Formats: sequence, C-alpha cells, structure tokens
Amino acid sequence: MRRCFADFAAYLDQRTAGGPNSGLEGMGQAYLACAEQKPLEYRLMFGTPWPQPAEHPELIRHAVHAFDILRNGLRSTSRGTETDVDLDALFIWSTLHGAASINQADVMQHLELVPTVMERFNGELMNRIDSALSDRQFKDPAAAKA
Repeated sequence: MRRCFADFAAYLDQRTAGGPNSGLEGMGQAYLACAEQKPLEYRLMFGTPWPQPAEHPELIRHAVHAFDILRNGLRSTSRGTETDVDLDALFIWSTLHGAASINQADVMQHLELVPTVMERFNGELMNRIDSALSDRQFKDPAAAKA
C-alpha cells in the first residue's frame, strides 16, 4: 500500500507540475487516469482496510501528500477558510473516487447509456465539480463579501 500511494502521489505530482493541465481539472483527469491505468493498485489503496498509522508512517505520509496536492490546488483558488478547503477537497475526492470505482467495476456498460455519454463523462464530471464549487462559493456569505 505504501508503494502504491508513493506511486500515486508521484503520478499526480508529475501531471500537475506546471503545463496546460496543472490546475484542478488536470489533477482530476490525472486521478482518473491513474485509477484506470493501475486498477489493482487503486483497489489496494482504497479497497483495503488501512493498517495502524503509527506502524506505517510512510504510508500515511504518501497518502497525505496525494491529498495535499488537491488541497494545495484549492488553496490557490479558494477564498474560503481551511475548513472550506477541506470540505471542497473531500467533495472532489469522493466524486472522483466514485467515478473511478464504478468505472473499474464495469458497471456503466450495463446501464444502457446514450453512446456519447461515456466519451464525455470525465470532462463533464470535472465541469460539474467546477460548477458545484463555484456555486458554493457564490452562495457562501463570507466569499460574497470578499
């Protein structure tokens, strides 16, 4: 698990370090791509009960580093508090995790979707995440005063 999280964090670091896909959308696309390219590692990281943190500090360090890539991206664009950043990060992470998990389970092929839906899914997912975050910041009275 430690090696999987180290590889996952390194993958996200490489995909989000500058360049045209360095923003939150690039990070989201990198998350989904890594889950697709390394399905066994992804299931090990997120489908296995974690060991005690005190016994595996390197695992925790790599996992927190991967999550901090998302939080740091949000901090650079958010007007909210650290609580808002954490809530937004958990929203994005859980949404991406859900998409990656149902993709891996091969569920979507049985849903009788319009053929173009799957071609557009990842892009639409990121657009809707962006829209949800923008809507939340707009409705947040503290953000509106800023």
